[in-house]
Amino acid sequence: MKNKKFSSFVTSGPDKAPNRAMLRAVGFTNPDFNKPIIGIASTWAMVTPCNMHINLLADHAAKGANTNGGKSIIFNTITVSDGISMGTPGMKYSLISREVIADSIETVSAAEGFDGILAIGGCDKNMPGCIMAMARLNRPSIFVYGGSIMPGRHKNKPIDVVSVFEAVGSYSNNQISKKELEDIEKSAIPGPGSCGGMYTANTMASAIEALGMSMPGSSTQIAISPKKRQDCLDSGKALVNLIKKNITPHDIMTKKAFENAITITIVLGGSTNAVLHLIAMASAARISLTIDDFTRMGKKVPVLADLKPSGQHMMAKFCQIGGLPPLLKRLLNNNLLHGDCLTVTGKTMGENLKNVQDNLGNKIIRDLSNPIKKNSHLVILRGNLSPEGSVAKISGKEGLAFEGKAIVFNSEEECMEAILKKKIKKGHVIVIRYEGPKGGPGMREMLAPTSAIMGQGLGSEVAFITDGRFSGGTHGFVVGHVTPEAFDGGLISLVKNNDIITIDSSKRVLEVKISKKDISNRRKKWKKPSQQHLTGAIYKYSALVSSASKGAITDGKD
Repeated sequence: MKNKKFSSFVTSGPDKAPNRAMLRAVGFTNPDFNKPIIGIASTWAMVTPCNMHINLLADHAAKGANTNGGKSIIFNTITVSDGISMGTPGMKYSLISREVIADSIETVSAAEGFDGILAIGGCDKNMPGCIMAMARLNRPSIFVYGGSIMPGRHKNKPIDVVSVFEAVGSYSNNQISKKELEDIEKSAIPGPGSCGGMYTANTMASAIEALGMSMPGSSTQIAISPKKRQDCLDSGKALVNLIKKNITPHDIMTKKAFENAITITIVLGGSTNAVLHLIAMASAARISLTIDDFTRMGKKVPVLADLKPSGQHMMAKFCQIGGLPPLLKRLLNNNLLHGDCLTVTGKTMGENLKNVQDNLGNKIIRDLSNPIKKNSHLVILRGNLSPEGSVAKISGKEGLAFEGKAIVFNSEEECMEAILKKKIKKGHVIVIRYEGPKGGPGMREMLAPTSAIMGQGLGSEVAFITDGRFSGGTHGFVVGHVTPEAFDGGLISLVKNNDIITIDSSKRVLEVKISKKDISNRRKKWKKPSQQHLTGAIYKYSALVSSASKGAITDGKD
């Protein structure tokens, strides 16, 4: 049947009477069986403020689909809160949740014969997880961002969750009282929405809009705003149009579209996690995207956004001045964007932007003639410590190179204990290992230690390297995603205290000064850690996951 490429196998013919009987019980009537069925994947949960409102947004998306010729079915997938699990063993499940989300949306959509998929995500891993499922299924699809949180306030200044992490460091350094720490804790998260800087959630939402998989403006709307509800209605309507035109994710998620996503990630000063997630999303779409593409694009794309964590402003201010569409128009006008890429509107990026005015000014988003940094802040480093690549976040404020003595920890907890006991000194290169995708397992984010260091006033005095990840809220001289990871016997597993480590973003080098003889001697003594204690989801993840440089995916070969 027309527009029922997949659901006709579920709803059409006398032999499908039992199937229809089940659907009648969940609200289908006779006319509905002739409509395309749209699966609406809601990541709603009261687990986190990022997602606590998404059930209401799912209702609006369903209305948009139902009033424009479709029949929606809302279903749930999981979410975990990075902010709540941060700094705990539970953070090992954060990146795992991306795979579970992708697997669950794929499973439900394929099992139930949905003709189109609309997914609504909030916390960090929701977004790439949703897009990966859409790419695997290759059915008409749209992603809706749940929206950014409004900032909290403390002493008449805007604050967010990263402010609380940094306050922990300030308290440990006797710079604020316990009462002030509690006041910050109580004020930072005023309601629904994703963390309020250019952290991973807002980075990925912006990248997905630039990719063409969200409606114009979706990534830069406040969670509780009327615009976000309208976005859901419009997206439901647009998905019916995509089904009619048979426009699928593979039509939209091209190599040039991913280049647009990389461009906006750099321009916004976005999270290092975007490297990991965009590679994983491209892999699901069967597009060849590597860490070297970030180097290639980074040479010609500047950082323009003065947004937290490295900048001054919150996401709410960016939304207030117009958000992503006028920024995309600025980039298009300066030949930094592929305007011929198809989007979920059924039109090209250039067509979407035709009547958009660039009224952003030059304060929150700089003009190209006056960039914050003339090339990318995301720098892919290689060298003896990361021959397969690592990802540095170099805003320029912390300098372009760092050399110092290693102080080595085999877990985030060991490092955090040392920081709070003030064992970290000026000139240290903090090495946190066995936190990679396989070794963690789960590649935890190191926001707690980096924020504590910032809170102690050492942000420009020390550097971090890890085979784990850094939060989008991290700033300072940080290098993550070191591959090969320690669990696989990468050289990071052999580093000792006081070894000299060099980080040079200009030369794109990460090296440790150890002689070949010492490396050989140390390697003879190294033993691969046992994973026999692992069970369940975390065991399966450790057994299947690829290296970070290949997106830490579980549905392909490393």
